[in-house]
Amino acid sequence: MVNILDLIFNNFELFLLILIRGSGIFLISPFFSAQNIPNIIKIGFTFFISILITLTLDIDLDLLETSYVVLIIKELMIGLIIGFISYAFFSAFYVMGQILDMKIGFGMVNVVDPQNKVQVPLMGNFYYILAFLFLLISNAHHVIINALIDSYSFIPIGGFDFNHENKFLLLDIVSKSFVIGFKLSIPVVIIIFLTDILLGILARTIPQMNVFVVGMPLKILVGLIIVSISIPIFYTITTGVFNESVNEIYNFLNSFIEG
Repeated sequence: MVNILDLIFNNFELFLLILIRGSGIFLISPFFSAQNIPNIIKIGFTFFISILITLTLDIDLDLLETSYVVLIIKELMIGLIIGFISYAFFSAFYVMGQILDMKIGFGMVNVVDPQNKVQVPLMGNFYYILAFLFLLISNAHHVIINALIDSYSFIPIGGFDFNHENKFLLLDIVSKSFVIGFKLSIPVVIIIFLTDILLGILARTIPQMNVFVVGMPLKILVGLIIVSISIPIFYTITTGVFNESVNEIYNFLNSFIEG
């Protein structure tokens, strides 16, 4: 315990910068920013990770020509952007759920996300939590920690420079998350569309049938059946989305080396 305290006091400035970068990631990343996790655990975990990284880095901050305040801002921005990238791809499940809710008939129903304390689509929240559990089982949250450690190899302390390439990269990530959510919802959208066509044909052939009364529960039933059938392959889908987010994180880190 004494050695750890000596390390922190002797390298306090370096430790603080490392702590700020890690805090930026854990503030936004879907694995570590959950509101139902006590803040003391988040702080303790970030503190512990920062100590380990401080032990592995040998940086003389006196050689950096940037002021310490600017270094703090740069380190915070790096952490926030890495956390944002991981969260942006997870938002694809909210996009997917919003589209499914509108097609199935749950469009007027929202639930409160216990992690972010905001109203989210019913199916979107279901898929988000399911993906969250799948990735925790596969230890995917370790990849985020590895990305934090690897970030110092790509972007050393004081090496952050937000250029035009980074801006377009982040815009592309946001667009990709929407495209992924839309693609994931296409099978359900097509089947519900065919169901609407079937109901239209029935309405013309059997005018006495109230299509509105029959159609709503039928689309909900069809939608839930499709969702139930798709759950076994959802693990593969979640892994693919997560791998895409990891690739984009390292693309962001690589952009500083290529630049």
